[in-house]
Amino acid sequence: MTDPLHTDLLDLAQEAARRAGALLRDGRPADLAVAATKSSPIDVVTEMDIAAEKLITGLIAEHRPDDGILGEEGAATEGTSGVRWVIDPLDGTVNYLYGLPTWAVSIAAEQNGETVVGVVTAPMRGETFHAVRGRGAWATGAWDGERRLACRPTAPLEQALVSTGFNYVADVRAHQADVAQRLIPLLRDIRRGGSAAVDLCDVAAGRLDGYYERGLHPWDLAAGDLIAREAGALTGGRPGERPSGDLTVAGTPGVFEPLQRLLEEFGAWHD
Repeated sequence: MTDPLHTDLLDLAQEAARRAGALLRDGRPADLAVAATKSSPIDVVTEMDIAAEKLITGLIAEHRPDDGILGEEGAATEGTSGVRWVIDPLDGTVNYLYGLPTWAVSIAAEQNGETVVGVVTAPMRGETFHAVRGRGAWATGAWDGERRLACRPTAPLEQALVSTGFNYVADVRAHQADVAQRLIPLLRDIRRGGSAAVDLCDVAAGRLDGYYERGLHPWDLAAGDLIAREAGALTGGRPGERPSGDLTVAGTPGVFEPLQRLLEEFGAWHD
């Protein structure tokens, strides 16, 4: 049975993502400046990043003032409705700064702690992905109408194309590079796109066989994780755990478990 609340949450998430995506795409100044820093000087917060989060949270507050909010750029309210929004207003900040197209707005809605709605829009790719728990994953893009997403048919691990990401802290990044070096001979190849949300959606769309990364935050993965799962992918963290900052893994059913096992063997979750 279709839950009207989930439909309402999806509609609001899509509208907020559309507006924020347009703001980021059309409003990017030529002299884009750094407003602050995050974990290191490389990891920057831009003026547009902050403006996009204010747009999203303002729209949500206007329509659903009792909901909680967790945003990358500091928005944090508890709420009383049982619904919490998890927002990354600009996933792929460095790509955005450099004018690369792989960046996205990611918005998820949780109900009583479980993600029920996810929307990821990648304006420069002209694509928007969305999912409601139990209703499958869908996307709009260069094709006509909505397309239902399905992860790739299972391939042997040695034929798998896998994406990953690297932390902004130098010593963590060095360890991640070591893990990737050990993995590369066991896979078809590794890609590094620069946006966790887009990578998870590309697993859902059948463009990648797998994805893993250490150091993600809830806003990085909440929407993309649901979209990947609704497209038939498996997701998790370390064996038996959910995706987390220690490790996030997504993959086709045949790739997920051997990839997760190798990452555990290689100590991908710690220095």
